[in-house]
Amino acid sequence: MKAVSLYRPVSIENVMEEFDRYLEAFFGDSPQANRTYGYLPAVDIRETDGAYVLEAELPGYEEKDLEIHVDNRTLIIQSKKEEASKEKEKEAASPKGRYFIRERRKSAFTRSFKLPEDADHEAISAGFKNGLLTLEIKKRAETKKRFIQIGAK
Repeated sequence: MKAVSLYRPVSIENVMEEFDRYLEAFFGDSPQANRTYGYLPAVDIRETDGAYVLEAELPGYEEKDLEIHVDNRTLIIQSKKEEASKEKEKEAASPKGRYFIRERRKSAFTRSFKLPEDADHEAISAGFKNGLLTLEIKKRAETKKRFIQIGAK
């Protein structure tokens, strides 16, 4: 049984974007080529005895930039900030100089994960430190393994 899994609603647009990403990653000359369509933070998910732990790398973001919510069994992490328009970038860049390479762009993102059936979506705690978002999703007590003692008659 899978634990927490990535949630990707299926649509023709998503399929075409994925195809474009694969082509760009294969033929592109930049390690960032697969991020053409926006920023997706790297995420690790692990399972402990009593919870699922999700860690997302979000360098350059602050707590106020993030929104986390649960809709049914779908956990959604998204940024509140939108990427600056090209004109604002030019205005902001002019006194600082002109960019030759720019890979540290902060842009809007959304990540969605389908929660497993034993996850308690009412018992999720979040922490944010040094650009690392940590979510602890507790397991429901009734789904935990319990041992039964064998007694003598």
